[in-house]
Amino acid sequence: MDFSRRHLFQLTGAGLLLHSPLARAQQPTETKTEQIRESSTRSKVGLVRGEDRRKNIHDALVAIDDEIRRKMAHKKYVLIKPNNVSTVNPLATTNADALRGILDYLAPRFKVPVVIAESSAGDTLEGYDNFGYNKLVKEYHSQHVSLLDLNREAKYEALPLIDFDVHLVPVRLAARLLDPDAFVICSALTKSHNTVVVTLSIKNMVLGAPLHSAPGETPKWSDKRRYHTGVRFTHYNMLRTAQRMQPHWGATVIDGFEGMEGNGPSAGTPVPHRIAIASTDLVAADRVAIETMGVNPDWVGYLRYCDQVGLGNYNLAKIDVVGESIDKVRRKYRLHDSIQQQIDEWMQPMRDLPVNLGLADLPGEGIPV
Repeated sequence: MDFSRRHLFQLTGAGLLLHSPLARAQQPTETKTEQIRESSTRSKVGLVRGEDRRKNIHDALVAIDDEIRRKMAHKKYVLIKPNNVSTVNPLATTNADALRGILDYLAPRFKVPVVIAESSAGDTLEGYDNFGYNKLVKEYHSQHVSLLDLNREAKYEALPLIDFDVHLVPVRLAARLLDPDAFVICSALTKSHNTVVVTLSIKNMVLGAPLHSAPGETPKWSDKRRYHTGVRFTHYNMLRTAQRMQPHWGATVIDGFEGMEGNGPSAGTPVPHRIAIASTDLVAADRVAIETMGVNPDWVGYLRYCDQVGLGNYNLAKIDVVGESIDKVRRKYRLHDSIQQQIDEWMQPMRDLPVNLGLADLPGEGIPV
């Protein structure tokens, strides 16, 4: 057979596609990685489907009520961390009715003040006003609800990360999200993402923690930008931040009533999914959410890392789902246009140094050089 250059390129491309991460979407989804530390307990996740967003959120939390009560003991206040990546696009942000569902759950159970706190990429208070959060203060007056802009509060703890050159750089994490007196509830959404495949609970907590300059402050600065150091290092820096924050996480509830697919986290299109997911294990909640979104869990590096160091359960065999079954609510989300590049840049070997650089100087013991 006569193979032209064109035929050769077509065959080569077909071979690459066959072995690409996207092709592996049809493979078994259980992640096989080297465990450094395993979570010592099973995880419980509430999964609810219904036509009322507020009720879905409430009922998902009720499904894990025993877990929350155990972790709430001795906490002095509740801090709800919404996802306000945008201050103008409602689809990209935590809906006020999702917050109402959380407050409805808390009202008869916990008589402590509630703070809704965020460090939006823009002006946090502007987002609160645009999305109707200010109304919650009056509606839930008996629960002493207040709104807080973490950027304006400007209290922080420094954490070292790595930059694009693998040099250490500090980021300022909001002190409130590390407060041992706070029971922190993450209010997340089901969304695709332009760098790390999906954004759910842990992404909301980790990238909501770095501060930036308050409106009117000069010079302007943003520690959120220090996470954008290339796809591979972004996953690792998210892990490092999650390790610091995880001891202070109380619970999460993921609102999938109307998710976002395509070019998320702020420019995607709506998905009428009508679900809510809740757990005191943020890793487990995100794993269940990924399954309901029809996404291959092997692709989400920061969650695989969190699993490897024991921050929660990513293995479905160690997760007890209460309520709806995953299979009955699964709906395949369209991912970001850059999804192939996202996967390749963190899953494929690094090519900036010779593969065996340094190994030639090591003693024998069967080490290849």
